[in-house]
Amino acid sequence: MLRKLGVLLAVVATVSLSGCGYNTLQTQDEAIKAAWSEVLNQYQRRTDLVPNLVNTVKGYAAQEQTVLTEVTNARASVGSIKATPELVNDPAAFQKFIQAQNQLQGALSRLLAVSENYPQLKSDALFRDLLSQLEGTENRITVARNRYIQAVQAYNTTVRQFPTNLTAMVFKMGTKANFTVADEAAVSTPPKVDFAKPAPALPAPAAPAPAAPAGK
Repeated sequence: MLRKLGVLLAVVATVSLSGCGYNTLQTQDEAIKAAWSEVLNQYQRRTDLVPNLVNTVKGYAAQEQTVLTEVTNARASVGSIKATPELVNDPAAFQKFIQAQNQLQGALSRLLAVSENYPQLKSDALFRDLLSQLEGTENRITVARNRYIQAVQAYNTTVRQFPTNLTAMVFKMGTKANFTVADEAAVSTPPKVDFAKPAPALPAPAAPAPAAPAGK
């Protein structure tokens, strides 16, 4: 008798949880974890490209020490933040991580802008290969971010809607951190080098002063 009662209660509990949105919340939460994992993978892919890119540029433009240092420091700043799935549950830590990533992208953009002045660097096969990888990675980052944004929007909407908001409160499932409009503006223009653009022309040498007339 007690066994039958236990089975009946389990069935009732399962139906109740399904009806109150618990399964939906769990499904959407897993979708967020998967999407965030892909974002982290692509960010790491970009971070891994930095040392080779910096060393290649340094071989042709060692005098550009300021921008090279900026990129190196930005990469170190990204590496100092532990990127875990739990970041999405901490808005402050999430925003700090995203700001570090945006700073790295900005530093890379400045580095590539400097490279426009060095035609030999732009023709280097390794440099061109690294830029191709960087461009592909930036595109993957954009796709991964968009998927994460959509997953979080769906989940946060469910968490706030009645009656699933009650279920979320009971199981302590709060809203997740998401990218802001400012974040999206920061990545709207990925780093790029125009290989067809010629390097700036050097200023023409000054004309020699006219010779003084010979004395009579």
